[in-house]
Amino acid sequence: MTTYALIAAAAVFVGLFIGTVGVGGILLIPALTYLGGLTVHTAAATALFTFVFTGILGTLLFQRRGSIDWRITKPVCAGAVIFSVVGAWAASRLEARLLALIIAAIVVFAGAYILLPAARRERFRDGRSPGERATLVGVGAVSGFGSGLSGAGGPLFSVPMMVLAGFVPLASVGASQVLQIVTAVFGTAGNLAYGHIDFKVAGLITGFELAGVVAGVRLAHAVSVDTLRRLAAALCIVVGAFMLWRNL
Repeated sequence: MTTYALIAAAAVFVGLFIGTVGVGGILLIPALTYLGGLTVHTAAATALFTFVFTGILGTLLFQRRGSIDWRITKPVCAGAVIFSVVGAWAASRLEARLLALIIAAIVVFAGAYILLPAARRERFRDGRSPGERATLVGVGAVSGFGSGLSGAGGPLFSVPMMVLAGFVPLASVGASQVLQIVTAVFGTAGNLAYGHIDFKVAGLITGFELAGVVAGVRLAHAVSVDTLRRLAAALCIVVGAFMLWRNL
């Protein structure tokens, strides 16, 4: 019972971070591995499956607030379709310890990115030019592959790349909500073919993730999320370091 409560709490925090900063889904994998006893392959595949539902809810909530710019969202999603399946295939070919090390490194990277101060720009890119659309397709391809490989969900990869490329931060998080759906659906298709998903565990935690997403989206639009960003960063760095220590 205690273990389930801890996993449920982790799922709420994951949803909260997804809704606010777009980065946080990766934390579900170590929670399922070390608290739920799943293998790293199954944990990654199960986490990715739950992101279908957090993506749908996040998309609806962001769209209701007018925070999704479809001009930049569509190219990102188009680039992710095939590469999400390829990433899931690649994950199935990796030995468990190596996959855990890759995920641990990604967790630490996520924490480091969140700690970076937001760049001040006078003008943001809007995805109108062919070059900007090509950049967005590339972001989608990398995000799709990384999502399928690690089970982290597309936002972990897309939000940092889009912000660093000069797109509006809130619009980048909004686009990442839609991207979650694409990477999770096609990555899950790959995992059904090459891996294993624990649907029972997914059913137990998805509701808690969704509750976190609702709270996170409200925070993203209502208050400064600097404190929450720092908390997410600290959790990512600590959890990632712990995973590296366990697997090295």
